[in-house]
Amino acid sequence: MNYHTRKWIKPEDLNPNHTLFGGRLLQWIDEEAALYAIVQLETPRCVTKYISEINFISSAKQGDIIEIGIEATNFGHTSITLTCDVRNMMTRQTIITIDKII
Repeated sequence: MNYHTRKWIKPEDLNPNHTLFGGRLLQWIDEEAALYAIVQLETPRCVTKYISEINFISSAKQGDIIEIGIEATNFGHTSITLTCDVRNMMTRQTIITIDKII
């Protein structure tokens, strides 16, 4: 798994429980997957077609630094299948896993 992107959790990224808002994290993952696909497929035109089950394992709080890891698992003629893992950089604890992003 290659971890290319780090995010610092700031107050605007938090939910009412003062932990990382899941929607914000999914936004970051979708953007990271798009950038990865654009580079690998060598085309600026790509869309997210499918995201499999999202497994929230733990959370992050303000001040934490997280890492987003993306890895290609399959290349099609016009698509790429990715897997994603997000972890807390300080504790190395997994925050979320996604088995398949197309």
